[in-house]
Amino acid sequence: MSRTRFDAIAESHKRNRINIEEKGRRSELFGQNVFNEERMLQYLTKEAHSSVKAAIFSGSKIDRKIADQVAEAMKTWAISMGATHYTHWFQPLTGATAEKHDAFFDLLPNGKGMEKFGGGQLVQQEPDASSFPSGGIRNTFEARGYTAWDPTSPAFIYGTTLCIPTIFVSYTGEALDNKAPLLRALHAVDEAATAVAKYFDKNVTKVNATLGWEQEYFLVDKALAHSRPDIIMTGRTLSGHSAAKGQQLDDHYFGVIPNRVIRFMSDLEQECTKLGIPVKTRHNEVAPNQFELAPVFEEANLAVDHNLLLMDVMEKVADKHSFKVLFHEKPFAGINGSGKHNNWSLATDTGVNLLSPGSTPMKNLQFLTFFVNTIKAVDTYEELLRSSIASASNDHRLGANEAPPAILSIFIGAQLSDVLDELEGVSQGKLSPQEKTELKLNVVGKIPEILLDNTDRNRTSPFAFTGNKFEMRGVGSKTNCAKPMTILNAIMAKQLIAFKKEVDILMDKKNLKKDEAVFNVLREYIKTSKRIRFDGDGYSTEWEKEAKRRKLSNNKNTPEALQVLTSKASLELFKSMDVMSEVEVKARQEVELEAYIFHIQIEGRVFNEIVNNHILPSSIAYQNKLIDNVTGLKEIFGAAHKKLSDGQLTIIEQIAEHIAEVKKKVDAMTDARKSANTITNIDKKARAYCDNVRPYFDEIRYHCDKLEQLVDNQIWPLTKYRELLFIK
Repeated sequence: MSRTRFDAIAESHKRNRINIEEKGRRSELFGQNVFNEERMLQYLTKEAHSSVKAAIFSGSKIDRKIADQVAEAMKTWAISMGATHYTHWFQPLTGATAEKHDAFFDLLPNGKGMEKFGGGQLVQQEPDASSFPSGGIRNTFEARGYTAWDPTSPAFIYGTTLCIPTIFVSYTGEALDNKAPLLRALHAVDEAATAVAKYFDKNVTKVNATLGWEQEYFLVDKALAHSRPDIIMTGRTLSGHSAAKGQQLDDHYFGVIPNRVIRFMSDLEQECTKLGIPVKTRHNEVAPNQFELAPVFEEANLAVDHNLLLMDVMEKVADKHSFKVLFHEKPFAGINGSGKHNNWSLATDTGVNLLSPGSTPMKNLQFLTFFVNTIKAVDTYEELLRSSIASASNDHRLGANEAPPAILSIFIGAQLSDVLDELEGVSQGKLSPQEKTELKLNVVGKIPEILLDNTDRNRTSPFAFTGNKFEMRGVGSKTNCAKPMTILNAIMAKQLIAFKKEVDILMDKKNLKKDEAVFNVLREYIKTSKRIRFDGDGYSTEWEKEAKRRKLSNNKNTPEALQVLTSKASLELFKSMDVMSEVEVKARQEVELEAYIFHIQIEGRVFNEIVNNHILPSSIAYQNKLIDNVTGLKEIFGAAHKKLSDGQLTIIEQIAEHIAEVKKKVDAMTDARKSANTITNIDKKARAYCDNVRPYFDEIRYHCDKLEQLVDNQIWPLTKYRELLFIK
């Protein structure tokens, strides 16, 4: 080997090693593109830094002078990082994020240019609100809306743009986004949980709700995805026969990640790390081409922002690797869909997870307090919590023997159930010394040992306790986590306020000691919320019957699930916790129903086009080909052709039958859609789309998939599952 060739190979190995080392230094890359604590200490004055920290911790306002200092520091840092523009990054009721970019540029009176970004641009902007969903809060001709800086979620640089997380409100003050109600709910649960936590530790001054999401998704080859109009327009396949090999061998789950996918994941993780998204876990999921990514737990508001940012980053990185990433909850029939499990807990500023048992009876009493109150909150508002995960796409997944059913229940395991049963049996009122000892040592004292082996996990449970957190498993893969997190934290705040009030009454009026008062209230909650606890098979028909007997809701579709939003109890909850006004709640209900209608409407139109422009023409072409073949056999063999053409004639007949059925049902679906469009009441219109339009999809699909099996593969116009679902 020549010296030149040897040097070239050595240099190549060196570059590869450097690239690997650069990608491997995650801790050094973490938050590189984020205006985080490190950057604030570097760029802000002590006064400005203290003001921002106070706003983050206690919600105090930042005055204009300080805002100017922060804006100047952000601009200086962003420009040094190559940024040329800034944007307020917000979450309108579309379910995605929105942004409008402005340059760090202005003209001086003398005509010269300068970089400019002040406190006014940082704190507030005025995007056009008329083109975003508002549920009737804003008229089309009333365009004014405001974005306002959220200092609790740090600004970051994405590409060449400084992105500033903000809320989005109307000119009249109502929230037009998902972030503002979430922040209000998090404030409510902070105050309520802090007050209760002080029973056990006077040093607690703040409680944060934490969230760890698990993002499931599919990857398909970009070129193949673009060959399917239904994937591009709706995010899922409206037709397609199952591949001979799917997930039945369970060989994809936790299997070796394909090299092409590993390269995508590595680049994705690098981008996420720079943006401060603490991604940690990656693996193959159950279905072919399905994968999962999960981060380290974070404060809930920041975690929501990071999940939304991640989904955007994933799409861009996937495109570079010639992939199309699918977040639809059910992009392929016959195999598992995708969810986004929301792992939720509460953590104090003293470093304690309130849903994690401790080493002493007192710490376990604290654990039981928040554990039982969570169960009670979910029991009281189970139907409302179900509504937070309702969508046209998630309706395909819930209850499909791969995801939790639409009935909300809580799994805690047999041993913790035994603990609660023991507590339920404790006598009411003042405890004798013997009862106190028995309770602390035999019941509360053994919780850490129980949780070391907390029974098996229950994958059919919508809301499961998993050791030190509750896992809400029904959240859809493309859902904004802010929606379920807003409701979960709001109902928890409401419940903790009621709990503290009851405990204080027992302590003040019944002269019970704190422990006894807490036990007495918890005992009653255990008894009254028992119906929500279920450790069995959530997929079984027996459970559906049992749930009905327990008077648990079973809203199987989105129009049904959304009705509870405007119930008297729901409106009172949102108002009393200062999370949303009645106007804001009703607006969200209307927006969600409208989104449901539009999704079904678009799918119906796309399906119509695919059938009439792709499936029927190709099926007829193949049918004609067979007819020509039979005619040719008749010309050659005469009457003897019948014996020779039996197979062709059978296929011709089958194709004809399926063509007739497809055409008939597509026309009926179109008529049903047109009829639904004449309805002005949005609730009735959504129900019409659900009951009268959507059922045709499966019927049409059945015949289309039969035609796919009959028509020549070279003639069939749509990429098949066996081609879409297996990445090498």
